[in-house]
Amino acid sequence: MRQITPYLNFSGKARKALEYYKEIFKGEIIGIQTFGEADFPTPVEADDRIMHAQFKKDDLFFMVSDTFPGNSVEIGNHISLTIDFENEAEIQNVYKRLSQKGTILMELQDTFWGAKFAKVQDPFGMIWDLNYTKS
Repeated sequence: MRQITPYLNFSGKARKALEYYKEIFKGEIIGIQTFGEADFPTPVEADDRIMHAQFKKDDLFFMVSDTFPGNSVEIGNHISLTIDFENEAEIQNVYKRLSQKGTILMELQDTFWGAKFAKVQDPFGMIWDLNYTKS
């Protein structure tokens, strides 16, 4: 095993979420495929939904999809995504951008484990744990 790759599921909002993450993390959206482009029959209302997409920024990588029409997504505190930053300026920039439209669950602060840390829920319900371990 090499790594865990987060896979984020949305109910028809995957494209908006990807654009939001592109703005926040300054990365790129790669490999978008919609249900309508897939080689199997899908209902017309699924055509524009994202079946699979990938997001990448340096070593940050995750995958995204919409649910099939009729399937729901339970958004809550059952998942959080941790990002380890390389420097203090980087964590401050991402924290600031996420906080603008998100909900701060824990302010960016120094921690007892020797890091700067924050927890923010974005407007799509995803919880991001931001961590910068000081040297």
